[in-house]
Amino acid sequence: MSARTTPWPLVALFTAGYLAPYLLPTTVGRLDSGLPVSATEAGAIGSALLLSSAAAGFLLASRVDRAGPRALARAGLLLAVLGYGGAALTGHVPAVVAGAIAGGFGSGTVTAVAATGIAAQRDPHRTTTLGLLGVSALAAAVYLTVPHLGPGHAQPLAAIALTALAVWPLTARLSPRTAPALPRTAPGSRLPHLRSGLLLAAAMPCWSAVQNALWGVSGRIGLTQAHLSEVTVGVVFAVALGAGLLGVVGAGALGPRLGQALPIGLGTVLIAGCVALSASATGLTAFASGEIAWNLLYPVVLSYVIGLAASLDPRGRWAVLVGSASSLGTAVGPMTGSLLSAEAGFPVMGTVLAAGLLAIAVPLTAVALRPRTTTVTAACPALTDETVRLDVAA
Repeated sequence: MSARTTPWPLVALFTAGYLAPYLLPTTVGRLDSGLPVSATEAGAIGSALLLSSAAAGFLLASRVDRAGPRALARAGLLLAVLGYGGAALTGHVPAVVAGAIAGGFGSGTVTAVAATGIAAQRDPHRTTTLGLLGVSALAAAVYLTVPHLGPGHAQPLAAIALTALAVWPLTARLSPRTAPALPRTAPGSRLPHLRSGLLLAAAMPCWSAVQNALWGVSGRIGLTQAHLSEVTVGVVFAVALGAGLLGVVGAGALGPRLGQALPIGLGTVLIAGCVALSASATGLTAFASGEIAWNLLYPVVLSYVIGLAASLDPRGRWAVLVGSASSLGTAVGPMTGSLLSAEAGFPVMGTVLAAGLLAIAVPLTAVALRPRTTTVTAACPALTDETVRLDVAA
């Protein structure tokens, strides 16, 4: 995709919206160490943040075109700045919880605008990979920097707030309303590819819950079970996210050549093995291997899943709904990981999570194998005033 046609405002919004889940381990870990809360309570705060993000997505799935992407994006970014920024500036636990919830709703709003716009692009998968590149690179930089900024819960929350603030100027390049050439969705109108969309939306909470159950406790695995320092764990996470960058670049280069079923199905099976390895790690080699391999594969599979959801509806409704369903799984992930590890230990937790991923691989692959759309090309000003591809139910 050339610089002229790259929808950079959407890429930036995607990055800002997804940064909170990517920083989940350090956010939850520092809530635990920086505030008078237990590890389980810190996981619950992380879950509340992500649940608020999911709620925003479900609420706004069919409303982005009516409210206007520019106004919604700015409202979401403002909530993120105020919510995360306020939580970073206080040590009062109820205020931190309120700020995290407000910031999460802002992140979900921004993500909804980005997902709707990406679905209208000529190549949704390519735009998604650019967004994943951005959030992976930024998260890696945060993981490398935060351990050197002293203790406390403020640093990762401040990083999310500052990112939202930095993205704000790019909203000027979003259209104040959606493209007139794309027909407005009548209230109550039927979503296309209903069975495929529902199956994908039902499977994604489980897929995301497994990923984030491990991601939410990965810091504690490294510190307590693998006996590593916070600096070493931060370096492992940064390298792992760097591997994720390579994976996203590879996915972008491959594009649709492998189809969607193979990357999604086989990738999920391989991730299951990485989850089991990372959760059972007792030293640097196993911990780093599991985390790096897992982070190499995770954004690759995620990019194809987001592209699959975008292909189900050119108005982006399935993209937002599936993304919000994924956020539900992301929301319960930290609590699930905390409870499983507390009751059964990290290795047993990893085995349970890996088995769940193997089961989820089946419906995800089934949706990816179903024929969905034919393509009609039309030139019209979309969310970023680009030429878009309309995918119409065959």
